[in-house]
Amino acid sequence: MRIDVVSIFPEYLAPLELSLIGKARREGLLDIQVHDLRSFTTDRHHTVDDSPFGGGAGMVMKPEPWAAALDAVVAQGGSASMPVPHLIVPGPGGIPFTQAMAHDLAAEPWLAFACGRYEGIDERVYEHAAARMPVTVVSLGDYVLNGGEVAVLAMVEAIGRLLPGVVGNAESLVEESHEDGLLEYPVYTRPATWDDAGTARAVPNVLLSGDHAAIAAWRQQQRVARTAARRPDLLAASALTTGLDGLGLRLAVPADAPELLVLQRACWVPEGRANDAWGIPPLVETEEDVRAGLNAYQTWVGHVDGRLVISGRARVSPQDPSIWELGRLMVAPDLAGRGLGRELIGFLEAQAPTTARTAWMNTGERSARNQRIYAKLGYRRQQAPPRYPGTIELTKRLR
Repeated sequence: MRIDVVSIFPEYLAPLELSLIGKARREGLLDIQVHDLRSFTTDRHHTVDDSPFGGGAGMVMKPEPWAAALDAVVAQGGSASMPVPHLIVPGPGGIPFTQAMAHDLAAEPWLAFACGRYEGIDERVYEHAAARMPVTVVSLGDYVLNGGEVAVLAMVEAIGRLLPGVVGNAESLVEESHEDGLLEYPVYTRPATWDDAGTARAVPNVLLSGDHAAIAAWRQQQRVARTAARRPDLLAASALTTGLDGLGLRLAVPADAPELLVLQRACWVPEGRANDAWGIPPLVETEEDVRAGLNAYQTWVGHVDGRLVISGRARVSPQDPSIWELGRLMVAPDLAGRGLGRELIGFLEAQAPTTARTAWMNTGERSARNQRIYAKLGYRRQQAPPRYPGTIELTKRLR
C-alpha cells in the first residue's frame, strides 16, 4: 500500500518510523511519503493561510498551495493498479472513523491524507480534489484538535496494521476490540496469583482450566458485559445473543428462501472482497436457486425478534456416504464474533448420521480469517485439488 500525507508540519509524522508501522515501511509493506505543504507555495514567506471571507476568528488555509500539492501527488500515479489515491481529510465534521472503515481503507492500494490546520481548508479545495479522486472527510471523534496530523497518525496505524504481514501473529487481529462490534475481553499473564501489596489478585480459574470451550464462552460473556458497561451504544437489541439457545433453530422451508437470499448476500460480500470473486454462487443465486438448495441440503435457520440471523446446511456426500458436507455457514454481520458461527458448526456436526466419519467444508483460498477459525475447530486443509476453483477444502474426523 502507498500512503501520501500532506502537512505543514511534516516532522509531526516522524512516529510513523517507529514500531510495527516503521518496520512495515522498512520491509516494503508500506510506502509512506510525507509532503510539506509549504513547498508548494509561490511567495517568499511560504504563506499557506489567509483571513476568512465574511469575517470571523482564525485563519483559513489557502486553496492554491493545496491544489498544487494534491495535483503533484496524483501525478505520481497513473498506473492501472494505482490510477489515483483516495483522499482522506481528517475533520470533526466528517464520517466517524471505525474499525470497519479501517478494513475498507486497508483494501485500497493508495491513500492520501490532507492535514488541515487553523480554521480549516478553503472549501474549494474539496471541489478541486473531488474532480480528480475520491474524497472522504473523516472524524476521529467528537472533539476538535489543532490539526489533522494526530488523526492521521491514528488512522495510518489502524489501517496499516491490517495489511498482511504487518502484525506478526495475524490471529491477534480476529478478537480485538471493535473487530466485530464488541470490546475485547480482559487479558492476564503470569503469575497466576499476584501479591499486590498484601492483596492476593488471582487470574480467573476458567483461564487455568485448559477447557477451551469454557474459556471461549467466558471470554465472550466478558466481551458482552464489558461492552454493555462501557459502550452500551455499540449494542443492538439483539447483541446480547451469545449462543444458539433462544434462536429457535429449525429446518428451513421454501417460505424461508427470500430471507435466506438476503442473508447470504450480506454474509458473502466480505468473502467476495477478500477473494476478488464477485461471481461466487451465494452472491449471484436467485431466489429460485436458494429454494432448490433446500431440496439438496438440510438447511437450518434461526431467528432473533423475527429476523433471520443464522443459517447453515449439511448433507451426506453424494459421492461418499462417510462424508458429511457442511456449507453456507451464515451469521448476520451485526452478530458476527459472538461465537454463534462456532456453535453452528458444532450443531451441524452433531446432525451427521452414524455412517458419516468425516466432516467436510470449503472456503475461499484467500479467506484467512475463516481458515484460522476452522483450524481452531480441528479442520485441516486437504492437499488434493479442490472441486471449486479459488477455494480450499478442509476436513475433520467426526468419530
